[in-house]
Amino acid sequence: MSLRVLLDTSVVRAGFTSSAGASRRLLQAVLMGRVTAIASTALMLECEDVLLRPKTLARGGVSAQDALGFLDGLCAVCRPVTVRVRWRLQSSDSGDDLVIDAAVNGLADTIATFNLRDLRVPAARFGIAAELPAGILRRIA
Repeated sequence: MSLRVLLDTSVVRAGFTSSAGASRRLLQAVLMGRVTAIASTALMLECEDVLLRPKTLARGGVSAQDALGFLDGLCAVCRPVTVRVRWRLQSSDSGDDLVIDAAVNGLADTIATFNLRDLRVPAARFGIAAELPAGILRRIA
């Protein structure tokens, strides 16, 4: 069974806007089926919001249509998560609680994130690791 990974918005953005780096390689691993990505509707809507920002589009050198096409492809390979139980107030940021809710309800093994400071402890409460993309790549190599 492949590793179940929840991709935090910061990792999706980094992988989308950069042609190199661990975030891009992790997204490629997801698209090739080497890793099982899980996602909730709320997190995909957050990703859409971030990727459609003019600054993000300019950094990636792409159009809004390209960003939406990328998200469609990502959604097609992600296992959908229905958030049935909310574990609120795990973090001081409600956006981080969306990540925890999706990871717990989706039975994630790990959360791919750059926000270790805010996600590592709440994720660990549920037996879920929070790791940088490079750490996850080392695990699947």
